[in-house]
Amino acid sequence: MSPIRIAVFGSGAWGTALALAFSAQHRVILWGRDADHIATLAAERTNARYLPDVPLPQALELTSDFEAAARGADLHLVVTPLAGLRQTARRLHDIQAQTPLIWACKGLEAGSGRLPHEIVATELGADAPCGVLTGPSFAAEVARGMPTAVTLAAADIDFAREWVHKLHQPRLRMYANSDVVGAEIGGAIKNVLAIAAGVSDGMGFGLNARAALITRGLAEIARLATALGGRADTLMGLAGMGDLILTCTGDLSRNRRVGLALAQGKTLPEILNELGHVAEGVSTAREAASLATRRGVDMPLCAAVDELLHGNRLGPREVVEQLLSREPRQE
Repeated sequence: MSPIRIAVFGSGAWGTALALAFSAQHRVILWGRDADHIATLAAERTNARYLPDVPLPQALELTSDFEAAARGADLHLVVTPLAGLRQTARRLHDIQAQTPLIWACKGLEAGSGRLPHEIVATELGADAPCGVLTGPSFAAEVARGMPTAVTLAAADIDFAREWVHKLHQPRLRMYANSDVVGAEIGGAIKNVLAIAAGVSDGMGFGLNARAALITRGLAEIARLATALGGRADTLMGLAGMGDLILTCTGDLSRNRRVGLALAQGKTLPEILNELGHVAEGVSTAREAASLATRRGVDMPLCAAVDELLHGNRLGPREVVEQLLSREPRQE
């Protein structure tokens, strides 16, 4: 496979990790909007803010010039927080519209509740060559070359297969899928459930409770995904079950850390200030609860997290008691 030129947009932990992973076989340029941060990365050859102690190879290009990164690339890879996806896609359309685009953003857009592929379709057109990269993947482990498996989903399965072939490598294994909705719902809602898992663990509810939460959480994800046109079998794979288990149990999970801190009685502003990273589950909880209500989908765990984060009435113990006192239902 001949090397291709990949422009990675977003110099946070995940963007840097993917840039590192792909730079072993391809020509990669990493763009970040903070010129001072990019200058520091270039001088120190490490991203100390997000991935300390992981060296950046000399072959990895760094820039804060958006147009310079976009022009001439064979692939645009957007790894900004979800809040930056729309503007990034719009700018890419204006510069080099037909370049294939893959995004690694997870969540539901604040205010609109749209999934990432709906945002991209609005900005690039419904027929744009594009797909989503998702699955159980902590940035710190990918950056260090630890074995990881992810899903590349696209409505055009030939697009997914083509780019899996181009990007797949022994320690970053990729699997093609045509269920974009299922893959994105899995990636979005697992962050909300990871907050719930953190609360449960932080309150000392034990392993039985965590197992129940993950299992019933997966049922909520599947119900919402199928209501939106996704496939249930997608949620049994990397984009669903795999990502959910990792994010609910791994100590590197930002969203789980939010839940742990909530259980300690900290306020949400305090938690986010201490975290120093985006925890997508915080904003996604509100949109997921709203979307579930509009679609008539039963998602009590997500509703409980939304109440805890945004309801301003009940604390963790009261929310949990309310959740546990619901009438039983058929599994």
